[in-house]
Amino acid sequence: MPEQPIGASGRLGIVILAAGQGTRMKSRLPKVLHPVAGRPMVLYSLDAVSGWGESTPVLVVGHGADQVRALLGDRVVYAIQEPQLGTAHAVLQARQALEGRCDTVLVLYADMPLLRAATLRSLVTAHAGQHDPVTMLTCVRDDSMGFGRVLRDSAGSVAAIVEEAHATPEQLAVKELNPGVYCFDAAWLWKHLPQLAPSPKGEYYLTDLVAVAVSEGYRVRGILMPDSVEAFGINTRVHLSYAEAVARQRIREALMLSGVTIVDPASTYIEAGVAVGQDTVLYPNTHLLGSTHIGEDCHIGPNSLLRDTIVGDRCHLLATVAEEAQLENDVSVGPFAHLRKGAYLASGVHMGNFGEVKNSRLGPGTKMGHFSYLGDAQVGPDVNIGAGTITCNFDGVQKQATIIDEGAFIGSDTMLVAPVKVGKGAKTGAGSVVTHDVEPGSVVYGVPARPRKRSGKE
Repeated sequence: MPEQPIGASGRLGIVILAAGQGTRMKSRLPKVLHPVAGRPMVLYSLDAVSGWGESTPVLVVGHGADQVRALLGDRVVYAIQEPQLGTAHAVLQARQALEGRCDTVLVLYADMPLLRAATLRSLVTAHAGQHDPVTMLTCVRDDSMGFGRVLRDSAGSVAAIVEEAHATPEQLAVKELNPGVYCFDAAWLWKHLPQLAPSPKGEYYLTDLVAVAVSEGYRVRGILMPDSVEAFGINTRVHLSYAEAVARQRIREALMLSGVTIVDPASTYIEAGVAVGQDTVLYPNTHLLGSTHIGEDCHIGPNSLLRDTIVGDRCHLLATVAEEAQLENDVSVGPFAHLRKGAYLASGVHMGNFGEVKNSRLGPGTKMGHFSYLGDAQVGPDVNIGAGTITCNFDGVQKQATIIDEGAFIGSDTMLVAPVKVGKGAKTGAGSVVTHDVEPGSVVYGVPARPRKRSGKE
Protein backbone atom coordinates (compact mmCIF):
# COMPACT_ATOMS: atom_id res chain seq x y z
CA MET A 1 0.00 0.00 0.00
CA PRO A 2 1.37 3.47 -0.80
CA GLU A 3 2.02 5.81 2.09
CA GLN A 4 -0.93 8.01 2.94
CA PRO A 5 -0.36 11.60 1.69
CA ILE A 6 0.81 13.98 4.37
CA GLY A 7 -2.26 16.13 3.86
CA ALA A 8 -4.57 13.16 4.29
CA SER A 9 -7.09 15.10 6.36
CA GLY A 10 -7.30 17.68 3.55
CA ARG A 11 -5.62 18.59 0.32
CA LEU A 12 -2.20 20.11 0.90
CA GLY A 13 -0.71 22.94 -1.13
CA ILE A 14 2.93 23.95 -0.79
CA VAL A 15 4.43 27.40 -1.31
CA ILE A 16 8.19 27.90 -1.35
CA LEU A 17 9.40 31.49 -1.23
CA ALA A 18 12.41 32.16 -3.45
CA ALA A 19 11.94 35.70 -4.75
CA GLY A 20 14.41 37.60 -2.58
CA GLN A 21 17.32 39.37 -4.20
CA GLY A 22 19.80 38.31 -1.54
CA THR A 23 21.77 41.55 -1.71
CA ARG A 24 23.90 40.61 1.29
CA MET A 25 25.32 37.68 -0.67
CA LYS A 26 26.99 40.25 -2.96
CA SER A 27 26.69 37.95 -5.94
CA ARG A 28 25.38 37.91 -9.51
CA LEU A 29 23.99 34.45 -8.78
CA PRO A 30 20.50 34.35 -7.22
CA LYS A 31 20.78 33.45 -3.55
CA VAL A 32 18.74 30.24 -3.81
CA LEU A 33 21.09 28.89 -6.48
CA HIS A 34 24.20 29.09 -4.32
CA PRO A 35 25.35 25.52 -3.63
CA VAL A 36 25.33 23.80 -0.25
CA ALA A 37 27.32 20.54 -0.27
CA GLY A 38 27.33 20.66 -4.04
CA ARG A 39 23.61 21.28 -4.61
CA PRO A 40 21.75 24.57 -5.16
CA MET A 41 20.04 25.31 -1.87
CA VAL A 42 16.57 25.54 -3.44
CA LEU A 43 16.76 21.80 -4.14
CA TYR A 44 16.86 21.04 -0.42
CA SER A 45 13.47 22.69 0.09
CA LEU A 46 12.02 20.84 -2.88
CA ASP A 47 13.38 17.51 -1.68
CA ALA A 48 11.98 18.11 1.81
CA VAL A 49 8.42 18.23 0.41
CA SER A 50 8.90 15.79 -2.46
CA GLY A 51 5.82 13.63 -2.97
CA TRP A 52 3.67 15.63 -0.55
CA GLY A 53 0.26 17.02 -1.30
CA GLU A 54 -1.94 16.60 -4.32
CA SER A 55 -0.44 19.39 -6.40
CA THR A 56 2.96 20.51 -7.63
CA PRO A 57 4.72 22.91 -5.24
CA VAL A 58 4.44 26.59 -6.11
CA LEU A 59 7.75 28.41 -6.17
CA VAL A 60 7.48 32.16 -5.82
CA VAL A 61 10.32 33.72 -7.80
CA GLY A 62 11.46 37.23 -8.57
CA HIS A 63 15.14 38.13 -8.75
CA GLY A 64 16.94 35.76 -11.13
CA ALA A 65 13.72 33.98 -12.09
CA ASP A 66 15.08 32.86 -15.46
CA GLN A 67 18.10 31.23 -13.87
CA VAL A 68 15.90 29.43 -11.36
CA ARG A 69 13.63 28.19 -14.16
CA ALA A 70 16.64 26.92 -16.08
CA LEU A 71 17.59 24.75 -13.11
CA LEU A 72 14.18 23.44 -12.04
CA GLY A 73 12.25 23.20 -15.29
CA ASP A 74 8.78 21.78 -14.67
CA ARG A 75 9.45 20.47 -11.16
CA VAL A 76 7.41 23.36 -9.77
CA VAL A 77 4.66 25.80 -10.69
CA TYR A 78 6.07 29.32 -10.87
CA ALA A 79 4.49 32.44 -9.40
CA ILE A 80 6.17 35.77 -10.08
CA GLN A 81 6.48 38.36 -7.32
CA GLU A 82 7.13 41.70 -8.97
CA PRO A 83 7.59 44.06 -7.27
CA GLN A 84 8.73 42.30 -4.09
CA LEU A 85 6.63 43.69 -1.25
CA GLY A 86 7.22 41.28 1.62
CA THR A 87 6.44 37.70 2.57
CA ALA A 88 2.66 38.01 2.68
CA HIS A 89 2.68 39.63 -0.74
CA ALA A 90 4.85 36.76 -1.97
CA VAL A 91 2.40 34.09 -0.77
CA LEU A 92 -0.47 36.02 -2.34
CA GLN A 93 1.15 35.48 -5.74
CA ALA A 94 0.54 31.73 -5.30
CA ARG A 95 -3.19 32.22 -4.82
CA GLN A 96 -4.13 31.70 -8.46
CA ALA A 97 -2.28 28.38 -8.60
CA LEU A 98 -3.69 26.98 -5.34
CA GLU A 99 -7.06 28.53 -4.49
CA GLY A 100 -9.79 25.92 -4.64
CA ARG A 101 -7.23 23.13 -5.10
CA CYS A 102 -6.13 22.69 -1.48
CA ASP A 103 -7.44 22.91 2.07
CA THR A 104 -4.12 23.54 3.83
CA VAL A 105 -1.15 25.63 2.69
CA LEU A 106 2.37 24.96 3.89
CA VAL A 107 4.73 27.93 3.50
CA LEU A 108 8.50 27.58 3.71
CA TYR A 109 11.64 29.25 2.36
CA ALA A 110 14.12 28.24 -0.32
CA ASP A 111 17.05 29.64 1.68
CA MET A 112 16.71 27.20 4.61
CA PRO A 113 18.54 24.11 3.30
CA LEU A 114 18.97 22.50 6.75
CA LEU A 115 15.22 22.15 7.39
CA ARG A 116 14.36 18.45 7.50
CA ALA A 117 11.35 16.77 5.96
CA ALA A 118 10.47 15.15 9.30
CA THR A 119 10.17 18.57 10.95
CA LEU A 120 7.84 19.82 8.23
CA ARG A 121 5.83 16.64 8.54
CA SER A 122 5.34 17.22 12.26
CA LEU A 123 4.09 20.73 11.54
CA VAL A 124 1.56 19.60 8.95
CA THR A 125 0.40 16.72 11.14
CA ALA A 126 -0.09 19.03 14.12
CA HIS A 127 -2.07 21.47 12.00
CA ALA A 128 -4.29 18.71 10.65
CA GLY A 129 -5.23 17.73 14.20
CA GLN A 130 -6.91 21.02 15.13
CA HIS A 131 -9.33 23.53 13.62
CA ASP A 132 -7.49 26.83 14.01
CA PRO A 133 -6.22 28.65 10.92
CA VAL A 134 -2.50 28.99 11.74
CA THR A 135 0.15 26.61 13.04
CA MET A 136 3.81 27.61 12.99
CA LEU A 137 7.28 26.29 13.71
CA THR A 138 9.37 27.91 16.43
CA CYS A 139 12.93 27.40 17.61
CA VAL A 140 14.96 28.22 20.70
CA ARG A 141 18.54 29.45 20.34
CA ASP A 142 20.86 32.09 21.74
CA ASP A 143 21.66 33.60 18.35
CA SER A 144 18.44 35.28 17.21
CA MET A 145 19.51 35.41 13.53
CA GLY A 146 17.32 38.51 13.30
CA PHE A 147 14.13 36.46 13.78
CA GLY A 148 11.11 37.82 15.58
CA ARG A 149 10.40 36.81 19.18
CA VAL A 150 7.55 34.42 19.92
CA LEU A 151 5.42 35.50 22.87
CA ARG A 152 3.09 32.94 24.40
CA ASP A 153 0.02 33.35 26.59
CA SER A 154 -0.67 31.58 29.87
CA ALA A 155 -2.16 28.61 28.01
CA GLY A 156 1.01 28.15 25.95
CA SER A 157 -0.45 29.37 22.66
CA VAL A 158 1.33 31.94 20.54
CA ALA A 159 0.00 35.35 21.54
CA ALA A 160 2.18 37.54 19.33
CA ILE A 161 5.31 37.75 17.21
CA VAL A 162 7.42 40.82 17.83
CA GLU A 163 10.02 41.72 15.23
CA GLU A 164 13.51 42.20 16.62
CA ALA A 165 13.68 45.84 15.52
CA HIS A 166 10.54 46.66 17.51
CA ALA A 167 11.11 44.49 20.58
CA THR A 168 11.58 45.86 24.10
CA PRO A 169 14.63 44.77 26.11
CA GLU A 170 12.42 42.27 27.96
CA GLN A 171 11.15 40.85 24.69
CA LEU A 172 14.66 40.67 23.23
CA ALA A 173 15.57 38.39 26.13
CA VAL A 174 13.06 35.80 24.84
CA LYS A 175 14.88 32.88 23.23
CA GLU A 176 11.95 31.39 21.31
CA LEU A 177 12.10 32.60 17.72
CA ASN A 178 9.97 32.61 14.59
CA PRO A 179 11.76 31.08 11.56
CA GLY A 180 8.77 31.89 9.35
CA VAL A 181 7.46 28.41 8.44
CA TYR A 182 3.67 28.10 8.67
CA CYS A 183 0.64 25.96 7.94
CA PHE A 184 -2.54 27.87 7.11
CA ASP A 185 -6.15 26.98 6.55
CA ALA A 186 -6.35 27.77 2.83
CA ALA A 187 -9.72 29.53 2.76
CA TRP A 188 -8.81 31.66 5.78
CA LEU A 189 -5.43 32.51 4.23
CA TRP A 190 -6.77 33.66 0.86
CA LYS A 191 -9.45 35.73 2.60
CA HIS A 192 -7.09 37.55 4.95
CA LEU A 193 -3.97 38.07 2.86
CA PRO A 194 -5.48 40.89 0.77
CA GLN A 195 -6.72 42.58 3.95
CA LEU A 196 -3.32 43.04 5.59
CA ALA A 197 -2.07 46.58 6.10
CA PRO A 198 1.38 47.52 4.81
CA SER A 199 4.29 48.17 7.12
CA PRO A 200 5.87 51.65 7.28
CA LYS A 201 8.17 50.41 4.48
CA GLY A 202 5.17 49.53 2.33
CA GLU A 203 5.61 45.76 2.67
CA TYR A 204 3.21 43.02 3.80
CA TYR A 205 4.32 40.36 6.28
CA LEU A 206 3.06 36.88 7.11
CA THR A 207 3.72 37.51 10.79
CA ASP A 208 0.74 39.89 10.79
CA LEU A 209 -1.53 36.92 10.12
CA VAL A 210 -0.68 35.55 13.56
CA ALA A 211 -1.97 38.76 15.15
CA VAL A 212 -5.11 38.58 12.98
CA ALA A 213 -5.83 35.00 14.05
CA VAL A 214 -5.37 35.86 17.74
CA SER A 215 -7.62 38.92 17.42
CA GLU A 216 -10.34 36.70 15.94
CA GLY A 217 -10.18 34.42 18.97
CA TYR A 218 -8.29 31.56 17.36
CA ARG A 219 -5.51 29.60 18.99
CA VAL A 220 -2.15 29.77 17.23
CA ARG A 221 -0.08 26.72 17.98
CA GLY A 222 3.74 26.91 17.94
CA ILE A 223 5.56 23.63 17.24
CA LEU A 224 9.05 23.73 18.70
CA MET A 225 11.68 22.41 16.30
CA PRO A 226 13.74 19.53 17.74
CA ASP A 227 16.99 21.02 16.43
CA SER A 228 17.30 24.77 16.12
CA VAL A 229 20.01 24.46 13.46
CA GLU A 230 17.24 23.52 11.01
CA ALA A 231 15.93 27.07 11.24
CA PHE A 232 19.15 28.54 9.89
CA GLY A 233 18.41 30.87 6.99
CA ILE A 234 21.12 32.00 4.61
CA ASN A 235 21.57 35.70 3.96
CA THR A 236 25.36 36.07 3.67
CA ARG A 237 28.29 33.94 2.59
CA VAL A 238 29.18 33.55 6.25
CA HIS A 239 25.80 31.89 6.73
CA LEU A 240 26.47 29.82 3.61
CA SER A 241 29.70 28.45 5.06
CA TYR A 242 27.91 27.49 8.29
CA ALA A 243 25.17 25.65 6.40
CA GLU A 244 27.81 23.94 4.29
CA ALA A 245 29.56 22.62 7.40
CA VAL A 246 26.32 21.27 8.88
CA ALA A 247 25.21 19.67 5.62
CA ARG A 248 28.56 17.95 5.12
CA GLN A 249 28.57 16.66 8.68
CA ARG A 250 25.13 15.14 8.13
CA ILE A 251 26.42 13.42 4.99
CA ARG A 252 29.47 12.03 6.76
CA GLU A 253 27.44 10.78 9.71
CA ALA A 254 24.96 9.03 7.41
CA LEU A 255 27.80 7.29 5.56
CA MET A 256 29.54 6.21 8.74
CA LEU A 257 26.27 4.80 10.10
CA SER A 258 25.87 2.86 6.83
CA GLY A 259 29.23 1.14 7.24
CA VAL A 260 31.80 3.51 5.73
CA THR A 261 34.98 4.34 7.66
CA ILE A 262 36.00 7.99 7.56
CA VAL A 263 39.39 8.25 9.22
CA ASP A 264 39.27 12.02 9.79
CA PRO A 265 35.78 13.46 9.18
CA ALA A 266 36.95 17.06 9.62
CA SER A 267 39.23 16.83 6.58
CA THR A 268 36.91 14.77 4.38
CA TYR A 269 34.59 16.66 2.03
CA ILE A 270 31.61 14.81 0.56
CA GLU A 271 28.80 16.35 -1.47
CA ALA A 272 25.14 15.45 -1.33
CA GLY A 273 24.98 13.38 -4.53
CA VAL A 274 27.74 10.94 -3.50
CA ALA A 275 27.21 7.25 -2.67
CA VAL A 276 29.80 5.06 -0.91
CA GLY A 277 29.62 1.32 -0.33
CA GLN A 278 30.05 -0.69 2.85
CA ASP A 279 33.53 -1.20 4.34
CA THR A 280 35.12 1.43 2.14
CA VAL A 281 37.72 3.56 3.93
CA LEU A 282 38.05 7.27 3.22
CA TYR A 283 41.38 8.75 4.26
CA PRO A 284 42.13 12.39 5.17
CA ASN A 285 41.85 15.18 2.62
CA THR A 286 39.56 13.18 0.37
CA HIS A 287 37.02 15.13 -1.73
CA LEU A 288 34.05 13.27 -3.22
CA LEU A 289 32.04 15.58 -5.43
CA GLY A 290 29.03 15.62 -7.75
CA SER A 291 27.48 12.25 -8.55
CA THR A 292 30.49 10.13 -7.56
CA HIS A 293 29.61 6.53 -6.67
CA ILE A 294 32.13 4.27 -4.91
CA GLY A 295 31.71 0.55 -4.35
CA GLU A 296 32.54 -1.65 -1.38
CA ASP A 297 35.89 -2.41 0.27
CA CYS A 298 37.69 0.47 -1.43
CA HIS A 299 40.48 2.64 -0.07
CA ILE A 300 40.22 6.24 -1.24
CA GLY A 301 42.96 8.76 -0.42
CA PRO A 302 44.59 10.32 1.33
CA ASN A 303 44.65 13.40 -0.89
CA SER A 304 42.23 12.21 -3.56
CA LEU A 305 39.55 14.18 -5.42
CA LEU A 306 36.80 12.42 -7.36
CA ARG A 307 34.14 14.28 -9.31
CA ASP A 308 31.24 12.54 -11.12
CA THR A 309 33.24 9.32 -11.10
CA ILE A 310 32.15 5.69 -10.75
CA VAL A 311 34.42 3.34 -8.80
CA GLY A 312 33.84 -0.41 -8.48
CA ASP A 313 34.64 -2.67 -5.54
CA ARG A 314 38.06 -3.22 -3.94
CA CYS A 315 39.71 -0.26 -5.65
CA HIS A 316 42.65 1.71 -4.23
CA LEU A 317 43.07 5.37 -5.22
CA LEU A 318 45.98 7.16 -3.58
CA ALA A 319 46.47 10.90 -4.18
CA THR A 320 44.35 10.66 -7.32
CA VAL A 321 42.26 13.20 -9.23
CA ALA A 322 39.42 11.64 -11.25
CA GLU A 323 36.83 13.60 -13.23
CA GLU A 324 33.95 11.90 -15.08
CA ALA A 325 35.89 8.64 -15.10
CA GLN A 326 34.85 5.03 -14.53
CA LEU A 327 36.77 2.25 -12.80
CA GLU A 328 35.70 -1.38 -12.62
CA ASN A 329 36.61 -3.70 -9.74
CA ASP A 330 40.10 -4.25 -8.30
CA VAL A 331 41.71 -1.20 -9.88
CA SER A 332 44.68 0.56 -8.27
CA VAL A 333 45.71 4.10 -9.16
CA GLY A 334 48.37 6.54 -8.04
CA PRO A 335 49.84 8.25 -6.28
CA PHE A 336 49.63 11.55 -8.12
CA ALA A 337 47.54 10.25 -11.02
CA HIS A 338 44.95 12.08 -13.10
CA LEU A 339 41.92 10.44 -14.70
CA ARG A 340 40.27 12.95 -17.00
CA LYS A 341 36.86 12.88 -18.67
CA GLY A 342 36.17 9.63 -20.47
CA ALA A 343 38.84 7.56 -18.74
CA TYR A 344 37.69 3.94 -18.33
CA LEU A 345 39.80 1.45 -16.39
CA ALA A 346 38.60 -2.15 -16.60
CA SER A 347 38.97 -4.75 -13.85
CA GLY A 348 42.45 -5.30 -12.50
CA VAL A 349 44.06 -2.30 -14.17
CA HIS A 350 47.03 -0.74 -12.41
CA MET A 351 47.93 2.87 -13.17
CA GLY A 352 51.17 4.09 -11.66
CA ASN A 353 52.22 7.39 -10.17
CA PHE A 354 52.20 10.60 -12.20
CA GLY A 355 50.13 8.99 -14.95
CA GLU A 356 47.31 10.61 -16.88
CA VAL A 357 44.46 9.08 -18.90
CA LYS A 358 41.96 11.03 -20.99
CA ASN A 359 39.08 9.67 -23.09
CA SER A 360 40.69 6.24 -23.18
CA ARG A 361 39.77 2.69 -22.27
CA LEU A 362 42.28 0.37 -20.61
CA GLY A 363 41.40 -3.31 -20.86
CA PRO A 364 41.36 -5.85 -18.01
CA GLY A 365 44.69 -6.51 -16.37
CA THR A 366 46.56 -3.78 -18.21
CA LYS A 367 49.47 -2.15 -16.37
CA MET A 368 50.33 1.47 -17.05
CA GLY A 369 53.67 2.63 -15.74
CA HIS A 370 54.47 5.92 -14.13
CA PHE A 371 54.99 9.23 -15.95
CA SER A 372 52.80 8.07 -18.86
CA TYR A 373 49.98 9.74 -20.79
CA LEU A 374 47.23 8.00 -22.74
CA GLY A 375 44.75 10.18 -24.64
CA ASP A 376 42.07 9.03 -27.11
CA ALA A 377 43.36 5.47 -26.85
CA GLN A 378 41.80 2.02 -26.89
CA VAL A 379 44.01 -0.43 -25.00
CA GLY A 380 43.26 -4.15 -24.91
CA PRO A 381 43.65 -6.57 -22.01
CA ASP A 382 46.97 -7.49 -20.41
CA VAL A 383 48.95 -4.72 -22.07
CA ASN A 384 52.11 -3.34 -20.50
CA ILE A 385 52.51 0.42 -20.85
CA GLY A 386 56.10 1.26 -19.91
CA ALA A 387 57.11 4.30 -17.91
CA GLY A 388 57.17 7.53 -19.87
CA THR A 389 54.90 6.32 -22.67
CA ILE A 390 53.08 9.12 -24.49
CA THR A 391 50.26 9.03 -27.02
CA CYS A 392 50.77 11.97 -29.36
CA ASN A 393 47.05 12.32 -30.00
CA PHE A 394 46.73 15.91 -31.26
CA ASP A 395 47.94 16.76 -34.77
CA GLY A 396 47.32 20.47 -34.40
CA VAL A 397 43.83 20.27 -35.91
CA GLN A 398 42.01 17.38 -34.31
CA LYS A 399 42.48 14.52 -31.88
CA GLN A 400 43.61 11.19 -33.32
CA ALA A 401 43.18 7.66 -31.95
CA THR A 402 45.73 5.12 -30.74
CA ILE A 403 44.83 1.41 -30.64
CA ILE A 404 46.91 -1.10 -28.67
CA ASP A 405 45.77 -4.70 -28.95
CA GLU A 406 45.83 -7.49 -26.37
CA GLY A 407 49.12 -8.50 -24.82
CA ALA A 408 51.22 -5.78 -26.43
CA PHE A 409 54.34 -4.54 -24.65
CA ILE A 410 55.07 -0.83 -24.93
CA GLY A 411 58.63 -0.08 -23.88
CA SER A 412 59.58 2.84 -21.67
CA ASP A 413 59.62 6.31 -23.25
CA THR A 414 57.73 5.14 -26.35
CA MET A 415 55.99 7.89 -28.30
CA LEU A 416 52.92 6.67 -30.22
CA VAL A 417 52.14 9.21 -32.95
CA ALA A 418 48.44 8.87 -33.68
CA PRO A 419 46.63 7.68 -35.64
CA VAL A 420 48.45 4.44 -35.04
CA LYS A 421 47.75 0.81 -34.12
CA VAL A 422 49.94 -1.64 -32.24
CA GLY A 423 48.91 -5.23 -32.99
CA LYS A 424 48.30 -8.13 -30.66
CA GLY A 425 51.42 -9.26 -28.84
CA ALA A 426 53.62 -6.66 -30.52
CA LYS A 427 56.48 -4.90 -28.73
CA THR A 428 58.15 -1.51 -28.95
CA GLY A 429 61.69 -0.89 -27.79
CA ALA A 430 62.53 1.72 -25.18
CA GLY A 431 62.65 5.24 -26.61
CA SER A 432 60.83 4.32 -29.83
CA VAL A 433 58.88 6.87 -31.86
CA VAL A 434 56.11 4.87 -33.51
CA THR A 435 54.70 6.60 -36.59
CA HIS A 436 53.23 3.59 -38.46
CA ASP A 437 51.07 0.62 -37.49
CA VAL A 438 52.89 -2.25 -35.81
CA GLU A 439 52.06 -5.75 -37.02
CA PRO A 440 50.85 -8.34 -34.50
CA GLY A 441 53.70 -10.21 -32.83
CA SER A 442 56.40 -7.97 -34.29
CA VAL A 443 59.05 -5.89 -32.53
CA VAL A 444 59.83 -2.29 -33.49
CA TYR A 445 62.41 0.14 -32.16
CA GLY A 446 64.27 3.31 -33.01
CA VAL A 447 63.46 6.81 -34.24
CA PRO A 448 61.35 6.42 -36.24
CA ALA A 449 60.54 2.89 -35.11
CA ARG A 450 61.25 0.10 -37.61
CA PRO A 451 60.73 -3.67 -37.37
CA ARG A 452 63.60 -5.65 -35.92
CA LYS A 453 65.54 -7.51 -38.59
CA ARG A 454 65.67 -11.22 -38.00
CA SER A 455 68.99 -13.04 -38.30
CA GLY A 456 69.32 -16.20 -40.30
CA LYS A 457 69.48 -18.24 -37.11
CA GLU A 458 65.97 -17.18 -36.02
